[in-house]
Amino acid sequence: MTIRVVVADDQELVRSGFAMILDAQPDIEVVAEAGDGRAAVEAVRRLAPDVALLDIRMPGTDGIEACRTISAGTGCRTVMLTTFDSDEYVYEALHAGASGFLLKDVRRDDLVHAVRVVVAGDSLLAPSVARRLIAEYTSRPPAAAVAPSARLDVLTAREHETLLHLARGLSNAEIAAALVVSEHTVKTHVGNVLSKLGLRDRIQAVICAYECGVVTPSPAVTPSPAAAPSPAVTPPPEGGPASGSPTRGSRSPSGKPPGGGSARAGRSTGWSP
Repeated sequence: MTIRVVVADDQELVRSGFAMILDAQPDIEVVAEAGDGRAAVEAVRRLAPDVALLDIRMPGTDGIEACRTISAGTGCRTVMLTTFDSDEYVYEALHAGASGFLLKDVRRDDLVHAVRVVVAGDSLLAPSVARRLIAEYTSRPPAAAVAPSARLDVLTAREHETLLHLARGLSNAEIAAALVVSEHTVKTHVGNVLSKLGLRDRIQAVICAYECGVVTPSPAVTPSPAAAPSPAVTPPPEGGPASGSPTRGSRSPSGKPPGGGSARAGRSTGWSP
């Protein structure tokens, strides 16, 4: 099966770089590029891809509005592109239907892995984005939470436990160990939780758990401004998306970029399934 992808970013060099990396994979085809959200939505409607990579900040129709339109009207899954610690729209984008977030300095292998994970029906967050999402809930007054009985009484006791473990970021294997059941049973519980609560994926399950008070983050998660360290300035990752990006016209007869493949970077261990 070939995974069809649309890449949307108003920075041509970044957009072309991501497209080059993905298109070099034997099981992935970039079917379109877009410079704004409106063009991305039109491309998704016209070409019916499996995944859309959307920059959050784009002129005109931004990535969040594009994500909302795509999630509501198509079967395409969306992954948001963001810069480190600079976007305040994580919560809004997840509610719009995003299946995950990628930082723009993502390593090549993690970019490819993310597309495959999302197509498989899972979701992911870069660690810094996950911390920001938790911090969003930490800053909210307790009164903002919804009573668990208002929504979760459709779940069995075991499904409720499964939702709790999902909200804590446990993998299926870890949940299986905690509940002393098989991974197959956990997959069944997770599927039941998503179906009964009308949720798209595991990320929305985490949001639901926080909203319904299943878990409550500690205020200690968010450091005070005085204690927060200054952001470290790190160089772009070796072979990152923006370096040496060809134009979309530079194609070999096979339809892949010249060179035929992408350099493989070591697998990062920071991703949350």
